[in-house]
Amino acid sequence: MGSGSGSDRRASLTKALVVIAIFVVGTLVARRLGYKVGGNVVVRCRQGHLFTTLWIPGVKLKAVDLGIARVQYCPVGKHWSLVVPVRDADLTDAERQFAAAHHDLRIP
Repeated sequence: MGSGSGSDRRASLTKALVVIAIFVVGTLVARRLGYKVGGNVVVRCRQGHLFTTLWIPGVKLKAVDLGIARVQYCPVGKHWSLVVPVRDADLTDAERQFAAAHHDLRIP
């Protein structure tokens, strides 16, 4: 073991904790703004289609994360698109029902 291995571990742990803190703070801010990130979320693609997807900040199993948006497959239009979460307050009851009926690929 080299003399720097302890400080390397501390630096790695510090970096990991900073990344986790950023995700936690980002999630809390998004929720405060009315976005229900951290679970099943209604999203809108660039063509305006609404659907539900699993949106957990920092965890991407079926999309390319771009922070507040992601590139993901739209099951309504059957295309790849940039999608963004939609605030629940901005949706009508009919839109919520439509999005709930159109969930993207579920993870087994």
